[in-house]
Amino acid sequence: MKKFYLGLIAIVSIFIPVFGVYKVTATKNEVLPELFIKAINPGYTIDGVSNVGEMIEIKKNSVESVSLAGATVGYTNSVGNYSVLYEFPEDSWITGESILLRLASSPDSELAAVNYSKTIAFKAELDLKIGDKVIDRVCWTGKEGCYKEFKSAKPTTLVRDEETGEFSHFETYEPSYNNESYYVEVLKEEEGYGEIAGHCKGLEFSEILSYYETTKTEQFIEIHNSGTEQVLLDGCVVRYKGKDYLLNGIVGADGYYVYNPVFSLTKNPVNSNRLDIIDVNGEIIDTLVYPNGQRKGTAFALIGYDNNGVEIWRTTYAVTSGSPNIFQEFKTCEEGKVINKVTGNCVKVTSVAAKICPEGQYLNILTGRCKKNVTESEKKCKEGYFLNPETGRCRKIKENTGANYNIAPEKYEEKSSFVALYIVLGVIGLGLVYLVYEFRHEIVKLWRKVFR
Repeated sequence: MKKFYLGLIAIVSIFIPVFGVYKVTATKNEVLPELFIKAINPGYTIDGVSNVGEMIEIKKNSVESVSLAGATVGYTNSVGNYSVLYEFPEDSWITGESILLRLASSPDSELAAVNYSKTIAFKAELDLKIGDKVIDRVCWTGKEGCYKEFKSAKPTTLVRDEETGEFSHFETYEPSYNNESYYVEVLKEEEGYGEIAGHCKGLEFSEILSYYETTKTEQFIEIHNSGTEQVLLDGCVVRYKGKDYLLNGIVGADGYYVYNPVFSLTKNPVNSNRLDIIDVNGEIIDTLVYPNGQRKGTAFALIGYDNNGVEIWRTTYAVTSGSPNIFQEFKTCEEGKVINKVTGNCVKVTSVAAKICPEGQYLNILTGRCKKNVTESEKKCKEGYFLNPETGRCRKIKENTGANYNIAPEKYEEKSSFVALYIVLGVIGLGLVYLVYEFRHEIVKLWRKVFR
């Protein structure tokens, strides 16, 4: 037995160095994942030049090449909207220590291995994913659990300490521009790219949202790959108002690519706005003209084709970025409201038939309100009165049996004129008496002179 244990110890002692060497050569730091975010810069306006320094640096925690298949760099802005900045091709690898991603419209963007099209905000969050799994994440909103936000007045780069895994703001940082660290196997017939991949063929516009509700980061342009082969977007561009904007990544057969533009689309143009997809040879392969009439909460989408194969575009309330389009003519109303198809607005339900009163109440059809039932058993009215169930009040009973009225009509005499005459004569008489009394002496003198 003693010999057995000695032999086991000898075997283990042989394999311990082997595993130790593998660990050192395969992984350099246990704190960090195999792929991790090294540095971030949101870009600044310096000496009148915008987006200076904007970049994302990705490093590998391995001495060996690491596949980037299924890897995406995602971005969540300050209002919670998420979008993919870059999706790495299936046959892409990181062979050196790091790769650099830069905003396509930033200075020196051509020196980076990869360009992305959506600018990073001063308050945001960045994810590095493999498939649906987040393997690394960093946020800079200034809130609890996040690093301080960037300041436009003081340009910095958020850089990671590889020993601790923590980030700090540095005023000076020079990322690596070694493009040989990034390798993509493309344009191989057996991998399914073929001729299509190099020329952007099969791409078409399928949906656009220009009328954002809160910020322009909600705007997007959806591109559909109508072909049966996956398409490499590197080299394809979207042209808008005379300027070209680079696309990148891969869109699968019959798949959708959502492009969040670095430029601002006109929300609701007075005149129609035009966008083009340009292939690597400078040829226009699809055109979209979106007209006036865009509304908040809607997208302008391709919903089908007519009998002649002409595209049918409609404004729809069903916004479906990255998936097949759905036509919804009117907005979805909240509970208790219905759509007015004349105005397109949500209105409150006022139909009497649609309202049900609780037990013990009735619906007043004049007001549309529920009222409590009041019965004679609950409220007694005195003799000669009845209970009005609509108001719950006692009302006097009005009767007419015919006994209160004579069948033969009464003779009618006009008396008002005689009364008035008597009043007038009385007033005249009083006036004469007053005159006689007032001028009695003069009347006596006059009488004596006349009858002397």
